[in-house]
Amino acid sequence: MEDNDQNIEPENQELLQDLSEQGKTEELVEMFEELPTMDVAEFMEEKPLEDTIAYLQKLDMDDQGRIFSDFTRDLQIKLFKALDRRLFAKIFGSMYSDIRADLYQELSKEEQIELIPYLDKKIREDVIILSAYPPNTAGGIMNTDFATIFADMTAAEALTKIRTDAPSKDMIYYIYVVDHTMVMKGLVTLKDLVMHEPQDKVLEMLNEFFVYAEVNEYRESVAQKIEKYDLVAVPVLNSLNQLVGVVSHEEAIDIIQKEVTEDMEKIMGIMPSENDEEYMATSSFHHFKKRVIWLVSLAAVGIISGMIINEYQGLLESFIILAMYMPMMAATGGNTGSQSATVIIRSLSLGEIDDKDWAKIIFKEAKISFMLSVCVAVLTYLKIAFLSFHSMLPPGFTMSTLGIVISFAIAIQVVTSAVIGAGLPLIVRRLGGDPAVVASPAITTIVDITGLLIYFTVATLTLGIS
Repeated sequence: MEDNDQNIEPENQELLQDLSEQGKTEELVEMFEELPTMDVAEFMEEKPLEDTIAYLQKLDMDDQGRIFSDFTRDLQIKLFKALDRRLFAKIFGSMYSDIRADLYQELSKEEQIELIPYLDKKIREDVIILSAYPPNTAGGIMNTDFATIFADMTAAEALTKIRTDAPSKDMIYYIYVVDHTMVMKGLVTLKDLVMHEPQDKVLEMLNEFFVYAEVNEYRESVAQKIEKYDLVAVPVLNSLNQLVGVVSHEEAIDIIQKEVTEDMEKIMGIMPSENDEEYMATSSFHHFKKRVIWLVSLAAVGIISGMIINEYQGLLESFIILAMYMPMMAATGGNTGSQSATVIIRSLSLGEIDDKDWAKIIFKEAKISFMLSVCVAVLTYLKIAFLSFHSMLPPGFTMSTLGIVISFAIAIQVVTSAVIGAGLPLIVRRLGGDPAVVASPAITTIVDITGLLIYFTVATLTLGIS
């Protein structure tokens, strides 16, 4: 069966549905063996549980394991509870090792104890070892689907051993060379073995310089290595330099997607959760819990804005027009701060900048924001001087004067907002935290407060009214 992660093709689903409705079971099973695994898994998930079980049992065990690996965790658990333990153990043993370990951890202790006696010794040892690693480390995401050979083998002997190890076709590109204690010595590619003469030694084609991950290395770092060096997979070594697993590029893509989602949620003030599911599959109360903490906290901090406005009530009564431009002041500051924060957080995540360079970063953002402030100030002045109502001014003041005051205040706000937006993530990173947590909502609230202080301070000093 073809196994890949391409998008689900609607025409494949229609074809499978037509065969199902016509009762052409044999043709349907043949299509299961030809279509991408994900297409077949999605089709089966739409069927009643008993139909899914019946379809699975018509396939060989390898195909059952691959399809089962692509089912949602919810369906995997339902099938575990519905199937005979001996039958489930066979499917379980044919799953991808990393997904198998994840599923095992989802089972209760009682369910794990029920399953263990039916597993082959190798599968039992494998799942217990993989389940022992923290999920956010290389050990927690690695799988054991790889082939190993020895340096003193010939190309022909190596190919024979690879057939015995029988790794999946997705993991057969890199062949790892180890000694008899599994200490990694290097790697060769399948192309190397095929292109060399059968009697050539593996040692002659050995690549001793390779990228690897440590078993306790953070998973995001592993994904970055795979992305940086454009690898199909990266070997995972323990403290003794023994090969214990590999992390594939598919896993790296999943990690990057999860990290991007997590950062997006943090940027928008949503608390990430380890057990997040798709939007519609997540309960309303769970969504509420993820959002309420930041929202309520920032609303409480926002009370300070009201206190500032109340303090300058006399100024607003004399210059009611100042109230008209307060939303513009807040929006400009919030947008500027969010832009700076987003750029800095992204650059920190990609490793393009380091918090040690904070002075250079802040200076650069200040230069950028100064240019932006000139544009915004000019636009604001033109709007006030030529499009505002003069009747809103007290005697002795002109729109031109007020335009200069407000434009100057907004220009300062743009610069300070950019510096705050760039500085807060750097400070949080410096303190060992996640920069994303101080992004959009937090920065918007902070620059709202600083903006009002700047706005009223500039107006008080220039207009001579308190």
